[in-house]
Amino acid sequence: MTKVKVIGAGLAGAECAWQLAQAGVQVDLYEMKPQKFSPAHHNPNFAELVCSNSLKNDTLEFATGVLKAELRLLNSFVLDCADKTSIPSANTLTVDRERFAALVTERLESNKNINIIREEVTEFDLDEPVIVAAGPLCSTGLAEFIEKITGGRLYFYDAVAPIVAGDSIDYDFAFYQDRWGEVGKGDYLNCPLNKEEYINFCQELSKAQRVELHSFEHEVNFEGCLPVEIMARRGIDVLRCGPLKPDGISIDGKQPYAVVQLRRENTEGSMFNLVGFQTNLTFPEQRRVFGLIPALHNAEWLRYGVMHRNTYINAPKFLNHYFQLKTHRNIMFAGQISGVEGYTESIASGLLCAINMIKYLNNLPLVEFGTETCLGALANYLEAGSEHNFQPMHINWGLLKPIDVPKKEKKHALAERALSKIAEIKECI
Repeated sequence: MTKVKVIGAGLAGAECAWQLAQAGVQVDLYEMKPQKFSPAHHNPNFAELVCSNSLKNDTLEFATGVLKAELRLLNSFVLDCADKTSIPSANTLTVDRERFAALVTERLESNKNINIIREEVTEFDLDEPVIVAAGPLCSTGLAEFIEKITGGRLYFYDAVAPIVAGDSIDYDFAFYQDRWGEVGKGDYLNCPLNKEEYINFCQELSKAQRVELHSFEHEVNFEGCLPVEIMARRGIDVLRCGPLKPDGISIDGKQPYAVVQLRRENTEGSMFNLVGFQTNLTFPEQRRVFGLIPALHNAEWLRYGVMHRNTYINAPKFLNHYFQLKTHRNIMFAGQISGVEGYTESIASGLLCAINMIKYLNNLPLVEFGTETCLGALANYLEAGSEHNFQPMHINWGLLKPIDVPKKEKKHALAERALSKIAEIKECI
């Protein structure tokens, strides 16, 4: 059988390689770590999570939850690893990132149909079946090669949130509670600020020093993942309507003026992520400004926030809804480099590429998922989006085919229709 080259062992590449191998396809899985790391990666294992250890909401009230349900119905490998290494986090799917990456790596390395090659890829044969899943931080050499075959590339800047040591948090100024949940219980640690503290924090944040970009770089922030200092500069109440919103949080029966939420990074609770605190402040400024949060005045910073460039192709111009390169149907792009945004979305793209690469290799009709499903709606966005102003997109209800039901029944109806459609498709794959 023809061998498939999968470039990159992140979330999308890991999913691709596993699904192909399970179908009996021989896979050469290329990963440049540990020979070479991107600016945001440090773990030599596969499927390393960078921005957060949360794969977002896991209920059918949200499109991302429906997407996960679709993936589970189709036996997603990476999502199965996530479920096996999950840690409590209210209604979200949050994993212990070290255990998660280790499990993905162990299972891929033990698969007899996967040949793992630890080296950088800077070019590939355009006549061979290839799935490019190099991620949004692919190496310069590969990015330049992709630029040649696509005629251009785009980029935006994505920020990573800092992490603090759990035992350095001042719990006299923090309490556990999920939104609308019982005080003292839940998976989120809340750090309240009164009005004076909040205003002072915003003022210092908005004028804090940021890391300077290189002269050849032009900053383009993705609106769905803005650095907190950018939000602070947009208005005094922006953060209170965003990551510091106090809705559903109470202390002594009263809602605080603003709340910083912390989420556990590991099972032991020794590390906490500042939820929504992506930033490009200098490290000293992060210590100074984030230390103004009462619960974090003596915090030990285990990881500072950093900002890195994300590379993705102009999908509407170069890809079809099967993730195939329009000029070379034997070449597919999976993961964030294809133009999807988010962890779960990357896993989804990897699964879709694997399913249709198998069909392509066997000269069979490719699978149509349709915009009734989250999987199909996500793929459709890549082809149907504007090639003149294309930006990556998370899965959301707006991408799905509309349904004519009362508004209060809409989400339930969309979810039910999507999962029913996936069940039908599964019988034909």
